[in-house]
Amino acid sequence: MASPAPEEQPKREAQTTSQEDLLVPLEVYKRAGVFLGTHICTKHMEKFIYKVRPDGLYILNVRKIDERLRIATKFLAGYDPEKIAVIALRQYAHKPARMMCERVGCKAITGRVIPGIFTNPRLEWYMEPDVVLVTDPRAESQALKEASKVGVPIVALADTDNRLNFIDLVIPANNRGRKSLALLYWLLTREILRARGVLGPTEDPDVPWEQYIVRPSRT
Repeated sequence: MASPAPEEQPKREAQTTSQEDLLVPLEVYKRAGVFLGTHICTKHMEKFIYKVRPDGLYILNVRKIDERLRIATKFLAGYDPEKIAVIALRQYAHKPARMMCERVGCKAITGRVIPGIFTNPRLEWYMEPDVVLVTDPRAESQALKEASKVGVPIVALADTDNRLNFIDLVIPANNRGRKSLALLYWLLTREILRARGVLGPTEDPDVPWEQYIVRPSRT
């Protein structure tokens, strides 16, 4: 199957310096490093870039991150939570993805994706999600390709070095950092539950976002 063209996006906007209308204060986004990209930027992700630092690190536009989180959570909230598959293979994504799914009711797949999980009904671990959320399109390419093959919509967190083939809705963000992944999954949790009426418009989940962080192992 040929890869669909990445979705069109509006032209680049200036980085916001105001906390107005953001899901969390700008300082929280900064503390979590959500808009810190990599030293590589694909053509697909150029539209989400705010600037390039002198050291060559690409910085994502926080306003676009915030905007896409809103769009994605409203989209995901429209599905039966039991039919949402969250793929989180990166170590720092395991805990926040599981914590989100415990509260939202979705299915977290961590560690590895077994081939055929979305395409082979004869397998014991086969599942038929209505939508898939991937943490890293590169690391989780197996799930990405299988979901695309069976026509399941795909939402993805994507860093500056990711490609957007097969992805229907992208959330530009740092998808590698411990704090960034914690805040992103906490916000996904909160906004989905708010959209469903489980939480009130100003209510937060039962734990702060910092508790979604994977703590470094001690040796």
